[in-house]
Amino acid sequence: MAFGEIKVRSYNGQIDRTRVEDLERRCEVGPAEHVFLFTDTMGDPICRIRNSPMYKMLVAESNNELVGVIQGSIKVATVRKPPKDQAKVGYILGLRVSPLHRRQGIGSTLVHHLEQWFIANQVDYAYMATEKNNQASVKLFVDKLGYVNFRTPAILVHPVNSPSFQISYNIEITKLKVEQAEFLYRKFMGSTEFFPNDIDKILRNKLSLGTWVAYPRGELSSGEFGSDGRVPNSWAMLSVWNSGELFKLRIGKAPLTCLLYAKCSRLIHKAFPCLKMFSLPDFFHPFGFYFMYGLHREGPFSGKLVWTLCKFVHNMASNCKDCKVVVTEVGGGDAVKLHIPHWKLLSCPEDLWCIKALKNSERNSLYELTRTPQATRALFVDPREV
Repeated sequence: MAFGEIKVRSYNGQIDRTRVEDLERRCEVGPAEHVFLFTDTMGDPICRIRNSPMYKMLVAESNNELVGVIQGSIKVATVRKPPKDQAKVGYILGLRVSPLHRRQGIGSTLVHHLEQWFIANQVDYAYMATEKNNQASVKLFVDKLGYVNFRTPAILVHPVNSPSFQISYNIEITKLKVEQAEFLYRKFMGSTEFFPNDIDKILRNKLSLGTWVAYPRGELSSGEFGSDGRVPNSWAMLSVWNSGELFKLRIGKAPLTCLLYAKCSRLIHKAFPCLKMFSLPDFFHPFGFYFMYGLHREGPFSGKLVWTLCKFVHNMASNCKDCKVVVTEVGGGDAVKLHIPHWKLLSCPEDLWCIKALKNSERNSLYELTRTPQATRALFVDPREV
């Protein structure tokens, strides 16, 4: 089949919106060994980057047909330790190529044009995330475009079901003011990899539902939590982002065990509604989700406090009719993941982040970044890039 010249230009909502949505429907998203996920952008193809400080979407055309898209965003974030602990980073996401036009160089052309936009805006590093077993994506970015494997974080997913979790009376949970949350994040997570310099804008965004801390009841004698930097011996914190306000998810295919479990749990729940048992939500129609970000803990009992905060968010999500799962992403070597409830069938134990230095002066430091053992580094996942 012969294809025309590939033209790449900026996205124009007036003429491209419907065509981009059609392309999305023809491209599957998600790890094949778990489920196939389809996204519903609810009429806004750039919803996943709209809240970023700087963003751009490019489209590729061949013979006036839209055959590919890519999105990118730019921010300032922590990427390594002092004396130079911040850099301008560009995030690549949403690369789609029409199934009938693959293996024609369209993907690499789109990435190249987005990298040129990054370079024009003085970006130091470009990075992207993909499934570890997505051979086509790894081959494109690592083998062909010079990206380097950087981190393998874990995506942890827990279904929102009833009954609600019981919260121990011995644990105090407090919602922080934005100013308190910003202070604590900058103090305790400012040196974490990819911590965003504009954390205040994230916390003030209408999609951020709030920040909560948990600590043993009675350990905070007086004053507000974190005032003057004072905190209990054991404590934990996290924030919640309502991703379902941006786009929806839907499972297109699922393993047989998942299908059988879903059907059986609903039948039993329908026959015996008074039984307080696990009931799998309906994942086969578009659903929203909450994203937990900024998970941090301190002290010998902090693991239990993280677990309690996660249960608190689950209970909060159960009051949102549209929310069917609670999701978080943490560093692959971060022990905090042991204290986050999740369902293995829906989770991804090893996502893959790849990174590339766009300036010659940063290539030596990139070597230092990529050789750092995962177990020694936490990772801040920006909710605007989910």
